[in-house]
Amino acid sequence: MVEKIFALAKELKPGRYVLIDDIPCKVVDVESSKPGKHGSAKMRITAIGIFEGQKKTLLSPGDADVDVPIIERRTVQIMSVSGKTAQVMDVQNYEMYEMEIPDELVAGAAPGKEAEVLEAMGRKRMERLR
Repeated sequence: MVEKIFALAKELKPGRYVLIDDIPCKVVDVESSKPGKHGSAKMRITAIGIFEGQKKTLLSPGDADVDVPIIERRTVQIMSVSGKTAQVMDVQNYEMYEMEIPDELVAGAAPGKEAEVLEAMGRKRMERLR
C-alpha cells in the first residue's frame, strides 16, 4: 500500500499536508526567499503534526520534491463510549475498532453519533463529530 506521494516544495500551501521526519503534518505557513546568483529559491515550510500536534519546520529548495502523505477521511459511527475511548464502526466496510477521543470532542461523543476520522501512515485520529 502506498503511504506517500511526491510534490514540489513550491506547490505547498497552508492547509495542505506534508511529511516532515516521517510525521504527517498540516502546513500552516510557507515562506520563500528569492533565488540567488547560484541557487534556487529556498522554502521554509512550517507545519503542525496531525497526530501529536508538535510544530515542525522543513527547509527545502523550491524545486525539490517533498513527501506528501496520503490522507483518507472516513466516516465512522460511535457504537459505545468508555471514558476517552470509543468503539467505532466504519460505515463503508463495517470494520469495528477502538480509538481515543480527543479532549475537545469528549463532551459531544455519544453512541449513535457519526464522526469523521483522519487516517494516514497506518494511524487514525478522530477529527470532528457530525
